Amino acid sequence: MSRFRTPLKNVRGLGAAKSGTEHFVHQRLTATALVALSIWFLVFVLSLMGADYVTATAAVAKPWNAILLVGFLVAMFWHAQLGLQVVLEDYIHNSLLAVALQTMVKFVAVLGAIVSVFAVARIALGVA
Repeated sequence: MSRFRTPLKNVRGLGAAKSGTEHFVHQRLTATALVALSIWFLVFVLSLMGADYVTATAAVAKPWNAILLVGFLVAMFWHAQLGLQVVLEDYIHNSLLAVALQTMVKFVAVLGAIVSVFAVARIALGVA
């Protein structure tokens, strides 16, 4: 009876359909958020052209600016991590190296996001 079974039983539930859609949606959501937040960030930075340190920190310390800046930073690091994950999955064929690089990319993205959010929080709370 076992000779009539196909190899399909070994691969059910695996492959891109298991988590690929979630990754795709997250990548598109972060990209959409980054479009709006990048426009805001560009206007914000251009408005600070020629400003001194005190003026710049006062602008970042305003609640809406701090919230939007944190949103921009989190979306940026998350989107970068998702994009680099796709590149590594496509071009690194050694499984051990791929896992090591993906782990490193996630670690760097999380560390970068934490440090950036901490910096904005220090400025916004007046600790800087």
